Amino acid sequence: MQRVAGSVEEQLIVKSIREESPWENLPKRLQVTLATKEEWHRRIVEYCIKKRLQWNSFFARKVSKEAEYYEEMMRYLKKNLALFPYHLAEYVCRVMRVSPFRYYCDMIFEVMKNEQPYDSIPNFSAADALRLTGIGRNEFIDIMNKCRSKKIMWKLNKSIAKEMLPTQPVDFTIEPWWGVCLVNFTIEEFKKLTEEEMATIDKICKEEANSYVLFEPDIIKALFKRGLVYFDIPVYPDDRFKVSRLEGFVSNREQLYEDPIEELLYAVFVVLSENATVAELAATLQADLAQLQAAASFACRLGWAEKLMDADSILRESGTGPGLVSSILSDEEDGSNASVSSDKSGQQLIVSEEPRQISGTAHVAFVVDANVTSYLMMGSLSPGLKSHAVTLYEAGKLADSCIADLCQDLATLEGKKFEGELQEFANHAFSLRCILECIQSGGIPTITPSLTSDDPESTNELDETANTESDTYKKRRKYRVDILRCESLASLAPVTLERMFMRDYDIIVSMVPLPAMSVLPGATSGPIHFGPPSYSSMTPWMKLVLYTTGACGPLSVVLMRGQRLRILPAPLAGCEKALVWSWDLSTVVGGLGGKFEGNLVKGNILLHCLNSMLKVSAVLVQPLSKEDLDASGRVVTMDVALPLPNSDENSLPENLRNLTTFFSSLSGLCTLGYIRLLRLCKIRESGDNSETSEKDNYEWVPLGLEFGVPLFNPKLCEQIRDRINETSILQNDEFTQHFEGMQNLRRKLREMCNEYQATGPVAKMLYQRGDKEKEKEKEKGGKEGGGGPVRQMVSYASGRWSLAQEPSTPEKGGGANEHERLRMARRQRGRTEVVSYDGCVLRSYAIAAPVYEAMTRTVVEETTSQVKPESEDTESRDVVLPGVNLIFDGAELRPFDIVACLQARQPVLLVAEASAASASMHSTTKVS
Repeated sequence: MQRVAGSVEEQLIVKSIREESPWENLPKRLQVTLATKEEWHRRIVEYCIKKRLQWNSFFARKVSKEAEYYEEMMRYLKKNLALFPYHLAEYVCRVMRVSPFRYYCDMIFEVMKNEQPYDSIPNFSAADALRLTGIGRNEFIDIMNKCRSKKIMWKLNKSIAKEMLPTQPVDFTIEPWWGVCLVNFTIEEFKKLTEEEMATIDKICKEEANSYVLFEPDIIKALFKRGLVYFDIPVYPDDRFKVSRLEGFVSNREQLYEDPIEELLYAVFVVLSENATVAELAATLQADLAQLQAAASFACRLGWAEKLMDADSILRESGTGPGLVSSILSDEEDGSNASVSSDKSGQQLIVSEEPRQISGTAHVAFVVDANVTSYLMMGSLSPGLKSHAVTLYEAGKLADSCIADLCQDLATLEGKKFEGELQEFANHAFSLRCILECIQSGGIPTITPSLTSDDPESTNELDETANTESDTYKKRRKYRVDILRCESLASLAPVTLERMFMRDYDIIVSMVPLPAMSVLPGATSGPIHFGPPSYSSMTPWMKLVLYTTGACGPLSVVLMRGQRLRILPAPLAGCEKALVWSWDLSTVVGGLGGKFEGNLVKGNILLHCLNSMLKVSAVLVQPLSKEDLDASGRVVTMDVALPLPNSDENSLPENLRNLTTFFSSLSGLCTLGYIRLLRLCKIRESGDNSETSEKDNYEWVPLGLEFGVPLFNPKLCEQIRDRINETSILQNDEFTQHFEGMQNLRRKLREMCNEYQATGPVAKMLYQRGDKEKEKEKEKGGKEGGGGPVRQMVSYASGRWSLAQEPSTPEKGGGANEHERLRMARRQRGRTEVVSYDGCVLRSYAIAAPVYEAMTRTVVEETTSQVKPESEDTESRDVVLPGVNLIFDGAELRPFDIVACLQARQPVLLVAEASAASASMHSTTKVS
């Protein structure tokens, strides 16, 4: 959370200040840089002020006077419109007699005097000023309008704005456990005290306990408004807090100055949990404990965090030392959660290769993106939604205590009709409420039996059903849900995020689609994740794994990054339209790419679009004929909700019977999400003139598999909710089937990425990257064996396949007609096959199997003997790009040679290596 010094000299200065090195002990290099001892002392004071350090506890005490130090600090804070230093109130409020109310009044006056906008006040300072002075955006504008209306008087005398500012702080909430502290009185102030006020002051001075609950509230408030007392909010290492709504938050600019406490606040909002003490939070964030205590204290001061404690502890904490005797949660249910959380915190760094077991109340994190907050912000029709949206956006977290209110506010939108962008908001609102209520109920629907029946037997049946249902409800697991914003999670350090997941949550549910910068939990350790199993599953690699696993899917062509086409290869040439998917969803070129559902591109501009996208990313292209589209020229899709029901043929709709084998291959995926199916025109063999119905003219093939909750589709969310209720997936004590299914899917994704990346075995074989001696031996062995020379891939983009060599099954190129998919799928294949297009003929070649198998065995042996397998938790976030062109013909995935379709005379090997290197550099730049 600390800002790192830029130059080497600055780092040495910081190191010397922390070590409290005197001028005489400084390295010669620093003495030359600083020149004088006075400059060294000035740097020390400047560093301590920027860090808001206490004078008597740090190096500043040795080089400056206490009064001068704090006066300089207050000038610095006022200049930067910074937060009031509450953690230094013992000197600032008691000795200097600078109250927070007077500090913020002076700040607002300076902004008005300089005619700066209200947005120039940083958000936390603006929120604290609003709490004390009651001046928000509207009040600020109103005062400025009144001042400007005086015209010449305002230009000559800016002080008239000060006359319009409040003279006393407004009323605000004071918690019973807040401490009441006295300032240094003057004689005149002491003489004006009443008898009750004198008695109260004597009690504060004599009693060790100074909690607000021990005094008369009216007397304390009167003393506070006159600046005679101030409030101290004690935070101890074993205290526990929970985040509440950010009521009164002001969405102004973030601070431009250095403030470690303010910088910690955003991380505190996300990580703060009733499952962990302040000391554990400091360890999780790897932050200074004193700074974290100050940040938590400020959050409580503004009502954004709530301290979890029992009533008696308010009276005990002053007499029992810094730690509370016990931290009792606010309700009985939270007591059981505390015991569960203590077990989690003790095991937060233990990596297990087994699925996590859940006992007691389950804690769920529902991960959404910033778009959800923007949709909720549009909900001006429901006043409560804006408060929830601000909390989720600024704090990055909406705690379980707010979920019930959020669902009630979302329920007010039911039955209303929306148009345009508001309909998108309504879709997310309905879906969000549907999923939140489903998770909170534990995936068990509430069934209310009808009481209108007069039949005694039916009444008895209802009683038995009710009894059975009540037994189920007694046994069902309770769920508590927090909503987390993925952008806030991404701002945390990976170690911090892992510790938070391990400590606070049993299950993580992700929305779909997630942004490319999202952070996924560990594969084998941490909570159960109903979302993308790995980063590669968020790329077109997932489609290729899906198609090859079920041996079913649309005709697909993979083009690696860095190529430039002069003509389209046969499967793409002449198509009516094509679905185009980019590997890097964060990249958008000319309106293409970056779309979760892909881009539908017309065939006559496909070549131009591909050349534009291939400059920045690899591409997956799926050509479509006119018959594959509907009357409006769009693709026809259907979504099947996960988890899947029984994959028996009778359980599938009639139009999906051809996908029985496909769904059976996915029976192990016990997760949340959906499978998108694509309708294609069924290919009929030539000569078949029999009449068929319109239903028989089409077939469904899988298009994609998505993990998570699609908030953009309310009907699909309802189907997912029904599947959750049918399978009781959330009531399992062990998620072994989900764990094994995800592990198997990660393995398939990893194997496919390793096989077809630029450094994989397929690329090595195609580009002949072995030693020259090995190549000669292979050629020699091929000639001696009588099988003819080994067919080598042409290494230059302008080369062509020799038409003298006999293809396995030549396919005439040209336009992609309606019979092409059938011919591609039914051709005879060799064991190791490469599909090639030379500009005229589409053909497949069988490469000598012994060569490929020998090379494959060599790679496996090297991997086994020399390379230690990486843990699945250490999967890189780097986007693995394909290193070879590929084609999926509807049944199998094969390398695809299109060198005759490329421009320039550039080695294909160089294109593959450059693509892999640039992708690595791009990901490194993003991380840094």
